[in-house]
Amino acid sequence: MYKKFVNALYLINVIAQAIFTLLTPAALMFLISWLFVSRLSAPEWLYAVLIPIGMIAGFISMIRFVISATASLESIEKQRTKGNGRNKNEK
Repeated sequence: MYKKFVNALYLINVIAQAIFTLLTPAALMFLISWLFVSRLSAPEWLYAVLIPIGMIAGFISMIRFVISATASLESIEKQRTKGNGRNKNEK
């Protein structure tokens, strides 16, 4: 029961961080383009350039994060199974 609860919390954490990693670059690029357009009178097509760049960067960083999170989860699971195997053999 405890292991399932901890795994569910870990999964919720990974999902929340993946969403944050996906949305942050797009939001930052939107803010930068808004500041340039409103404060510096830059052309409005800047939105059409910077926001997709932010979305692409966010998608790439989200994929890299999910891959690294699953790799670390797999290594943790391997260590758990190794530890359980040793304890059974020693007893």
